[in-house]
Amino acid sequence: MKIQGMDKATDDAGNYGKINQKLAQAQEEVKKVIVGQEEVLEKLLISIMCDGNILVESYPGLGKTKMIRTLSSVLGLDFSRIQNTPDLMPSDITGTHIIDETGGETDFVFQKGPIFANMILADEINRATPKTQAALLEAMEEKQVTAGNKSYQLEKPFFLMATQNPIDQEGTYPLPEAQSDRFIMKIKVDYPSENEENEIVNRFTSELNYEPELETVLSKGSVVKIQEFVRQVPIADDIRERAVRMVKRTRNHEDLDWGASPRASLSLVTTAKARALIQGRNHVSEDDIENMALPVLRHRIGLNFQAEKKGKTAEDVVEEIVDQT
Repeated sequence: MKIQGMDKATDDAGNYGKINQKLAQAQEEVKKVIVGQEEVLEKLLISIMCDGNILVESYPGLGKTKMIRTLSSVLGLDFSRIQNTPDLMPSDITGTHIIDETGGETDFVFQKGPIFANMILADEINRATPKTQAALLEAMEEKQVTAGNKSYQLEKPFFLMATQNPIDQEGTYPLPEAQSDRFIMKIKVDYPSENEENEIVNRFTSELNYEPELETVLSKGSVVKIQEFVRQVPIADDIRERAVRMVKRTRNHEDLDWGASPRASLSLVTTAKARALIQGRNHVSEDDIENMALPVLRHRIGLNFQAEKKGKTAEDVVEEIVDQT
């Protein structure tokens, strides 16, 4: 299989450049719609390249839905949105069996739910009940859903972006640690700068239904091929060992009740490889590991009471570990 616009993926420098060019082109297309948020966009792309899912924490109205919808169009992927509420049932996500009377015969057929898409936005995931969250967990981890006594495979690539609101926590169901660990990264989206907000207002109030023409840069098969290529990016032994030491230090840190699992080590190294590709390099650098440590680790550690009493945050602990490792 060939990546659209590229030769068969190998480890030569030419293909690294071609992949970087396609990823840069995808980012430029998204910027036709989204103002600012370059770091958020980069982290979304990294998650997709790593075949992982991402947890986003932000206030309402910061363009999360528009960003992922635009990105799905640019990457040639099907998009679906799930609005989580306390009364949302697992079958509302996975699908259900319905009676089909076509052709004069009665039969039960499976009608697929919104989870059957390539890019899923699970909005306010912590408003769904634990039972519904578990249905999302199966899709994230196993790339399949179960209805009745039968399992249905999800189409590749599959990417889920779940959002949480840092305010208005009434009536929510916090994600258990086991489910948080399934997200390759957790990122926080902040408000735009004044200049960016001025550009947003100008862009979206000048005409009705502002919809610039977007070019589809990649395809489903191309994205899967890039996911395979990410694993081939070289990483020096000492850099890989440093990443593992960072994760290991979370397990006996004085400010933490629990640390990150080996899945965090896998995520840290893989996301560093993807970032190297986006940055146009054919190897992982120290900067890649340091840059990815915070989004990979912040949701996988638990502050103890003493640390919270001192006013420390998970981010403070991760940055301290990065500096000391």
